[in-house]
Amino acid sequence: MLDDQLVTEDDLGSQFFVSELHVGMNRAAAAASQVRALNPRVAISVDMENILLKPPEFYSMFDMVIATDLDLASFSMVNTACRFVNKPFYAAGSHGMYGFVFADLITHEYVIEREKSNIPTQPKAETMTRSILATNAKEVNGKQVELVTKREIYSPINLANTSPLPVGQISSRRRKLQVPPLLTCLRALWEFQTLTQQSVPSHSHTDLEIFTRLATEKHKELQLPPETLRSDFLRSFLQNVGSEIAPVTAFLGGQLAQDVINVLGQREQPIQNFLLFDGDDAKGPIYALHPIFPALETPIV
Repeated sequence: MLDDQLVTEDDLGSQFFVSELHVGMNRAAAAASQVRALNPRVAISVDMENILLKPPEFYSMFDMVIATDLDLASFSMVNTACRFVNKPFYAAGSHGMYGFVFADLITHEYVIEREKSNIPTQPKAETMTRSILATNAKEVNGKQVELVTKREIYSPINLANTSPLPVGQISSRRRKLQVPPLLTCLRALWEFQTLTQQSVPSHSHTDLEIFTRLATEKHKELQLPPETLRSDFLRSFLQNVGSEIAPVTAFLGGQLAQDVINVLGQREQPIQNFLLFDGDDAKGPIYALHPIFPALETPIV
């Protein structure tokens, strides 16, 4: 566990592993004993250095890296370092009732089990990022089960953040209307952080004006209908930015943990590649965001 920040009173409302006694202590050190108690067989080490000071070689000792609640520049720096040493990377964050999980597994092979069809499964490309590599069969309780080996290719977060929605998602107005404005607001927030060097917008007129302008631009870039970027959602998002709500972080953590287990075991379809969670609607759609444009046949990774 790596964290260079200190425990604050705000952490007490969303962090199960710290108490009032830990205020002012390093967050990783304060939470370590409670985390170790969850499973004593797992070795937990604590690092209190700034993540941005770590060289790419630092990440080579891990099977997987998970970064949470950083700005886009920091996410991108860690993601790039993980790619340099060929390590899977996850990014996650929450803002009150809203949150996301992003995955960059670089190239990932996995196996799914399903009932064998009368039509043989052939190796082929299923999508721009997913291919069937091979198939095998086995008998389970008198039924023929097919084991299909697939491969997914991924894009780093800096490219995913500027990529269009999948062609199938924007091919009809009905599907465009289903895309939550949360994606727009997350992109606007990251752009706001880059432009202003602030972690979250304040309630000043200037900050609200900048964020609203950025959100409008990002919504247009995604080719989404203007009416889906409602003023009430913008207001709700800005009111939630920078806060944590335990049920939301628990949901996101559960989804992330489940995906990590599947990836390490090379079983089941992993997140590809951006999961959004809107606590108001209790929905968690996943979008494959890659620099794939109609004129291109393969993603730029």
